[in-house]
Parts: sequence; structure tokens; C-alpha cells
Amino acid sequence: KLRGIESQGMLCSGAELQLSDDHDGLLALASDAPVGTPIEDYLDLDDRLIEIGLTPNRADCLSILGVARDLAVATGAGFGAPPLEVVTPAITDTFPVEVLASAQCARYLGRVIRNVDISTPTPLYIGERLRRAGIRSIDAVVDITNYVMLELGQPLHAFDLDALEGGIRVRQAESGERITLLDGEERALSDGTLVIADHKKALAMAGIMGGEGSGIGAHTAHLFLEAAFFSPELMAGRARQYGLHTDASHRYERGVDPELAYRAIERATQLLLDCVGGEAGPVTDVSSPADLPVHEPVTVRAAAIQQMLGIDIPAEEVTRIFSGLGFAVEVAADEATWSCTAPSWRFDMGREADLIEEIARIYGYDNIPVEPLRGAGSASAIAESKTPQTLLKQRLIARGFSEAITFSFVRPEQQRLIDAESDPIALQNPISSDLAVMRTSLIPGLLSAAAHNVNRQQTRVRLFETGLRF
Repeated sequence: KLRGIESQGMLCSGAELQLSDDHDGLLALASDAPVGTPIEDYLDLDDRLIEIGLTPNRADCLSILGVARDLAVATGAGFGAPPLEVVTPAITDTFPVEVLASAQCARYLGRVIRNVDISTPTPLYIGERLRRAGIRSIDAVVDITNYVMLELGQPLHAFDLDALEGGIRVRQAESGERITLLDGEERALSDGTLVIADHKKALAMAGIMGGEGSGIGAHTAHLFLEAAFFSPELMAGRARQYGLHTDASHRYERGVDPELAYRAIERATQLLLDCVGGEAGPVTDVSSPADLPVHEPVTVRAAAIQQMLGIDIPAEEVTRIFSGLGFAVEVAADEATWSCTAPSWRFDMGREADLIEEIARIYGYDNIPVEPLRGAGSASAIAESKTPQTLLKQRLIARGFSEAITFSFVRPEQQRLIDAESDPIALQNPISSDLAVMRTSLIPGLLSAAAHNVNRQQTRVRLFETGLRF
């Protein structure tokens, strides 16, 4: 009973059920929802969410496709990538594309899709899968681009075609140029920032976030869908420079498969036609093969595998592992060496040790026996006139000091206060704006540590540190 009245249930919004952020009305089910079916069955809520922690070199696993590919070779299960279904163009409309910075954008694909119905709701299964992946549902077009990004690993962006003037230009930002992004904030663009623009204005920060003026809105009728490859070396740190971190920048600065754009734009087009309708034109492809990544063959020796891992792995197992991971493998006649060329989605395979690490990972660390190190140890004598650093530390600790370990990078302003004459080395990819230069002295880090302690009512602070300056 609620307030004395017996209740057989209540009508809920998506927010009350923790299924969305929508507080503005009741959660409306599809007209064909079977009456009497438990809601957890209808929405398939009896599910399991698996959070995967990835090291920065494994951007290929920032998608369902990549995780499935890796699991298949690790478990010996079969892997069948979904077939590429090419959408037959229903119209001949295209939109001009120029790439003026091919070193940063070696591939740009675009497609016109006309007469879409933006009011069509996102299919339930797409919205639910996005929600479980932590992505908020916005509208059918944006949801589908996000869905394909999670499915395949390729970020996509859709522009309102009617908001574009002249044609697409992929170029570097001009001096003093500004852009208002989808988060509503206006930002001044610095030199070297790659933008997607038309003939009049910047439309988006490439690989980071779209602009407000050309985004999908309630009155959008025609789309321009893009998929691109941006150089990870030139994208690294760019989003953080503007205080941003997006799903797209997270992938682009780690590396997105340059061959994936074709599959992704076809997949997204098919989903859009199924959901919001419309007619698709042909794909415009502007690529610079000379600027695309090239993987050189790496030779792996059986002797090196034995030396590094301490075990002999059968030649056929080594071949299976490399083939399953997508490498192009050529096996020598004596089965003692393998010439392996990394697939387009692996940016971290450059030397023999990298490939042997892959063998160990897939073969299983638990299958590698633990054995004591063998070899003769040697210890050199220390001159009696030299005091070991460990002894100096012990003496300082005995006098009430505590050893501090501070960052090797510090705040530029603090560095200038201590060492105004030096020109410190600036980090290309700082973890924050306060830690942007390498220290030329240990004093700035110690001062920060002392201030941190004094601000927390520590009345006696004695610190020392040993370390490098740069």
C-alpha cells in the first residue's frame, strides 16, 4: 500500500528503471511488445557486463570485432568476421572532398545519404547495447555511428548535409581560427590541429569532436557520413591539449586500422537505411597510399623463442598463433624461422621481441615453467673513498628525514621560479597541464611535496630525494 492505497505496480520512466537518462515521460515499449512478458526477458536484461583493461598498444581490442579475434586464437575457437555487405547506391549524389593534409589524414571516405527520417527512434537492441557500454542514446543517426564504432572499432561522424558549403576540406587549422564544438564550448584552434572544414568554416576537430553548427538536428533531412584514418603519431595528445577526451580520440591516438573505414561506412550505411530510411550515394574515397602505414616483415627465430621463453614450442603451434593473430606468415623449410608481416590493425609489432611476446601471451604464461636463473653472478668492489647512496639515505633517515619520490616532470611556472635560466624539455604528451616540462632540478618536486604536507597540518616536514634532472 502507498499512502493507504493498494498498488499493483507503477508506470516508470527510463530513468527510474536506470535504463536511460530520460526523465520526461514513461518508457514506451514497441507496439508489438508481448503483454505479460517479464520486462527483463523482453529487454534481455539477464546479461553480464565484462570490463576489459587494455594497455595502450592494444587499440585493436577497443571493439567487439577485435576482442573476438583475439579470443578466437587464444582459445582455439573459430573466428568468422561478419561478411562485408556493400550497399548498392540508389542515387548518384556525391559531395566534393579535398584532403590538404595527407600526412595526417591518409584516407577519407564520405557518402551522401538523402531523405532520412531523423524522428525514427533508435532500434531497441542498439540503444540497449549502447547503454550497457556506457554510451548515452542521442538519436538514431548518432547512435548507429557509435554502435558501429563499438562493433568494429572505427569512429564515424555524420554531418547535416544542408549545413555544409562548397565541399569538405581536411586541413590544418588557420591562425586565430575558432570552433564551437558539440559540447557547446568555443575553442581557439592551435597550429597543427587537423580540422574537417567546408569552404567557409571549420566543421569538426578531426578525430576528436564534431562542431555544433553542422551536427545532426531535429530538422536534418540529408546526411554526409564520413570515415577516416588519422595518423596516431600526429593525433597523440591533441585532444588532451584542449582538455578533451572522447571515444574517437581514445581510438585514433592509439591507432585505428586504416583498412577498416571501408567496412565501417558500408555497415553504418546499411544500418541507417534500415532504421531512418533514405537513399545512399556512392562512396567518395580520397586516399594517399604513400602516407598509409606500411608493415615490414619481421623474422622470428626458433632459437630466440627458446632463449627468451625458456621452452621449445612446436613449430606448428607458432605458425597457428601468428596466423590466428592475422599475420602473413612464411615458414622456412627447416621450420626454424618465420617471416611475419603484421596485420593492418596492429601498430605495436616492430621487432622480434614483440612477436615472441605474442607467442607467450597466446601460448599461456601459466604454461611456461618457472625455473631459477642460471649463470655466474659477479659483484664489483666499491672504492673505500666512495660513500654508497644507500648509506647516505640511511644517515638522512636516522636524522628524521623521509625519502620522497616525485614526478620527473613539473609545472613550468614552478620550474621558472627555481631555475629561471634553463630552457626545460617540454613533453609532447603531458598527462596534465601542470606536469608539462622535465625537471632541471629536484627542488620543484620537493617543494610541492612539502607544501602538500604542510597544507595537511604536518608541522615537521623533512624530505630528501635522489633522482635525475634533465
